[in-house]
Amino acid sequence: MARVKGALATRKRRNKTLKLAKGYWGAKSKLFKTAKEAVYKSGRYAYISRRLKKRDFRKLWITRISAACKSNGMNYSTFINGLKKANIGLNRKMLSEIAINDGAGFAVLCEKAKAAV
Repeated sequence: MARVKGALATRKRRNKTLKLAKGYWGAKSKLFKTAKEAVYKSGRYAYISRRLKKRDFRKLWITRISAACKSNGMNYSTFINGLKKANIGLNRKMLSEIAINDGAGFAVLCEKAKAAV
């Protein structure tokens, strides 16, 4: 029986990794071993950053809401507590957008939150 050689599969696998490493600096885009390490690391960083991105956006929305609350004479925690008691189910992303684009609408929300507390 003839011997099976894996050169084609190996070359395809290596070329796939080198294609992912295209644009990396120096040997990381040319040599398979260093390219493999760089692609692995970049994949890990991308995975972690997708989770951190959600965290960062939530912090940004809370900061924006807090600033808008202060201009309406209340703090963030009282505002959120008042919204929950008033059964207003807006998420922080939408509250942030309202605070930026519709100041009058946000002032009405603040009044409702004050009344509920």
